Amino acid sequence: MGHHHNNHHSHHHSTATDGVPQRVNSPRFSGPMTRRAHSFKRTNNTNQNAQNTTSTSTASTLNTHHEIDLPLNSPRSETNANRTDDYEILVEKKHSHLSNVIQRVHLRKKLESLTVDFGFGLELKGRTKWGNWMFLVFCGLILFMGVLKFCAYGWFGSAIERVAYTQDSYDTLVDQQNLRDQQNLRDQKTHGNRNMEGDTEHRGDRNHVEHTLSMVASGVVGNQNSMLDYSEIWSKPNSENFTQCIERTKSQKLVEAKTNGYLLINANGGLNQMRFGICDMVAVTKIMKAALVLPSLDHTSYWADESGFKDLFDWQHFIETLKDDIHIVETLPPEFAGTEPFNKTPISWSKVSYYKSEVLPLLKQHKVMYITHTDSRIANNGIPNSIQKLRCRVNYQALKYSAPIETLGRILVSRMRQDGSPYLALHLRYEKDMLAFTGCSHNLTAEEDEELRSMRYEVGHWKEKEIDGVERRKLGGCPLTPRETAFLLKGLGFPSSTRIYLVAGEAYGNGSMQHLLENFPNIFSHSILSTEEELNPFENHQNMLAGLDYVVALQSDVFIYTYDGNMAKAVQGHRRFENFKKTINPDRMNFVKLVDELDEGRISWKKFSSKVKKLHETRSGAPYMREPGEFPKLEESFYANSLPGCICEKTHR
Repeated sequence: MGHHHNNHHSHHHSTATDGVPQRVNSPRFSGPMTRRAHSFKRTNNTNQNAQNTTSTSTASTLNTHHEIDLPLNSPRSETNANRTDDYEILVEKKHSHLSNVIQRVHLRKKLESLTVDFGFGLELKGRTKWGNWMFLVFCGLILFMGVLKFCAYGWFGSAIERVAYTQDSYDTLVDQQNLRDQQNLRDQKTHGNRNMEGDTEHRGDRNHVEHTLSMVASGVVGNQNSMLDYSEIWSKPNSENFTQCIERTKSQKLVEAKTNGYLLINANGGLNQMRFGICDMVAVTKIMKAALVLPSLDHTSYWADESGFKDLFDWQHFIETLKDDIHIVETLPPEFAGTEPFNKTPISWSKVSYYKSEVLPLLKQHKVMYITHTDSRIANNGIPNSIQKLRCRVNYQALKYSAPIETLGRILVSRMRQDGSPYLALHLRYEKDMLAFTGCSHNLTAEEDEELRSMRYEVGHWKEKEIDGVERRKLGGCPLTPRETAFLLKGLGFPSSTRIYLVAGEAYGNGSMQHLLENFPNIFSHSILSTEEELNPFENHQNMLAGLDYVVALQSDVFIYTYDGNMAKAVQGHRRFENFKKTINPDRMNFVKLVDELDEGRISWKKFSSKVKKLHETRSGAPYMREPGEFPKLEESFYANSLPGCICEKTHR
C-alpha cells in the first residue's frame, strides 16, 4: 500500500523548478518531451507540422512562465509566413483555448497536492481515499482477531486444561489398576488359603476404577464444583471449639481403702447394651463407695453368646485404668465366698440420691449385692459432673476390647482403606429380631410378615404385640430397608464406587439386599474381608464379632445408621467424643415420605436428591448440647451425646 501511495504521489507532483511532472525529466527519456493539448488532432501532414511547432514552443514557455504560449515564429513555421489572416485568427483562438486548459490543469494539480498533504483529511480523492479505507479495514481486522484469540483462550483454555487433566487422571488410574492387578496375582500365589477376600477386593477395586473413569468421561472428575461436592460428603463437621474433658479434678478424692460392700453385676443385653450397663455400674460403685467384682455377661440374649468379660475386653487394662476411681477384684474375697448375695434391681433412670438413700443401706446390711439388671440404671441428665466424667472414662478408656478383637479390627480397617480411599460404615439394622420387635415389614412378603409376627409373640418380655407397621413407618419408627438405604446414599451424593463396611448381621427377607448391592457393589463385612483362619477365634462368639464391627465402624470416615439401636448410640457417641467424626443420622420420618413420592412419580430424582441433602444438612454429627426431655426414656442418651459432661467448649483468653 505504501508503495502504491508513493507512486501515486510522484505521478502528480511537480519539481521545485518547473511545473512539468518529474516523469518528463526521467533518465529513461534522452530527448525533449512535449505535452500535447487534447484539442489537437493529427488529420494531415500540414496540421501535424503546425502541431509540432506549437508543442515545442509550449514546452519552452512552461519552463519560465508556467503557462503555454504558441509562438507564431517557430522555425518550422517560416515556410508558412504568408498564411492568410483567417489562419492567424484561428491560431489565436486555439492559443487562447489551450491557455485556459493549462490553467485548469495547474489548479487541479494544486488541489490534489493539498489533499495529499492533509493525509486523512475531510476529502479523500481517488485511489488515496480507497487506500486509506483499506488500511483502516486491515487494522480493524487485526484488532478483531487479537480480541477473538484472547476471548477464545479465556473461555476454552480451562476446558483444554481439564481435558489434559482428565487424560492424566485416566493414565494414572490405569497405571494404579495395573499395579494392583500385579499385586493381587502375587498375593494369590503367596496366600492360596484366602477365601473370598482377594476376589472381592479385586472386584471392588475394578469397580472403583471403572466408576472413576465413567466420572471422567461424563465430566464429573475435573469439574471443580463436582469435586467439591464429592469432598464435602466425606468432610467432618466443624468442632474446633470443643475438646474432651474427662480428667479427674485435683480436689477429687482417691479411692478409699475401706468399702461398704461388694457388687456383683450381670450385664444384660447385647454388646453395646452391656457396655452402657457396665459404665453405669462403675458409677454406682463409686456413689456407694463399694468394690466391684469383675462383671459377668448375659448368656441368655437372642444370640446365646458364651463370651465372657475377658473374651470381650482387656480386663487387666480395665482394672488398671480405674484403680484411682474404684476397687475392682476378679472374684469375691475368701471371707465373702460363702455369703448369699442380696438381689436388687435398681429403678431405671435413677439419680444419685436414689442410690444413696435406697440402695446403699441394703449394701451395708448385706455386704454383697447382686444387681440383676444393669442397663439404663442412671439418668442421662441431672448427674454430678464427676460421675458423668467417670462414666466416660469407663466407656472410652477402660473398656478396651481384647487383643484378638483390636488386632483383627485394625487389619480390617487397613483393608477397607485400600489405596488410601475413604470408606463408609453402614449400620443396617435390618435383622429379623429388630423387625419382629418393631413390627416393621415394609417391602416384605405376607409370609415373611407373618413369621415376624409369630416371633414377636414368642418372646415373652417384648410387651408390644399388635403393631401397625405401616403407621409406624410413616412416623419414622422403622429401620430403613436396604432399598431405602440405597436411595439415601445416592441422594446424599455418595458415588456407586463407595466402599461400604456393613455393620450388621444378615438382612432379613428374600432378595432384600438386591437393590443396595446393585447400586453399591463394593459392600464388605468382616466375613468377606477376613480369612477363615482369622475368624476361627470368633466362632460362636457373636458379641466378639460385634466388637470387631464396632472397631471398624469407629474408625470409618462416615458412619450412617438406619435405626436408633444401641450400636448406633454407642458408635455415634464414641465418634463425637473422638473429635466429632462425621455421623449421619437419617430423618426417617421425612425421608420415607420422599421415597414414597419418588416411587409414585410425584417428584423427580433431581428434586429428590436436593431435598435429601437439604434434610440432612444439620444431621452429620456436629456439636450440639444434649437437652433433658419430658421422659427419660424419650430423651437423648448420654452415651450417644456426652455434651455436656465429657465434652467441653474451649475458653478463649
